[in-house]
Amino acid sequence: MNLSIQSLFPDDSTSHFVHSFWLLENKTGKDIPSTVLPNGMMDLMVIKTSSGDWEMFLRGIDNAPSQVSITADTVMFSIGFKLLAVEYLFGDSIKDVLNEGKKISNDFWQFEAFDMMSLENFYNKAVERIKTVSAESIDNRKKKLFELIYATDGSISVKELSEQVYWSSRQINRYFNQQFGISLKAYCSILRFKASFKHISEGKLFPEQNFTDQNHFIKEIKKYAGVTPKELSKNKDERFIDIAAIKKHP
Repeated sequence: MNLSIQSLFPDDSTSHFVHSFWLLENKTGKDIPSTVLPNGMMDLMVIKTSSGDWEMFLRGIDNAPSQVSITADTVMFSIGFKLLAVEYLFGDSIKDVLNEGKKISNDFWQFEAFDMMSLENFYNKAVERIKTVSAESIDNRKKKLFELIYATDGSISVKELSEQVYWSSRQINRYFNQQFGISLKAYCSILRFKASFKHISEGKLFPEQNFTDQNHFIKEIKKYAGVTPKELSKNKDERFIDIAAIKKHP
């Protein structure tokens, strides 16, 4: 596939909102078919159009594989957000963009041409804007909830989360469905799937997360990737961009 993929991770000052920053460029001179896998993140994408302008899109959570075409000469900066960012950075539900995206304005982010010259410039501007949202305004229950979910890669029960954050299971699920369009249990399942990317990319085709057994592992991989763990690991023609990208992590 030969896509150019770069990534950066946030420092502690923004890691409660952000998983990672990315720059993807298609310099092959041709369109590239690709499959995007569910990874539990909400994505902000800034894409250079054929006219040379930049457009910004927000994509909600994916709970199924999506087929996309990365057009020739694409330049795309993106931020993979953790779900705490939905309420505190974007101030709105993303349940209407489950497996979909929507165009948004540049009013809050204020990206300029200089910010699009490198991933480092993009990172610096994004971090500057994210820091304008005070961490003190975040509901402590929600902050702890997501800390536990991400620290365990979703391998924690709804009951245990409820007990640790002093928030009823019913309230947590209502919050998830209203804000994100997905149940907490389903979200944790996606995070366990995402956590398997690294060892699958290394050819390790056995469960290392909280899967019941090998059959459960295979079933979950096929559910979210549409192929078996073996096929995903081979990643023929680097079709699965998430598996290709995991090797590009710094």
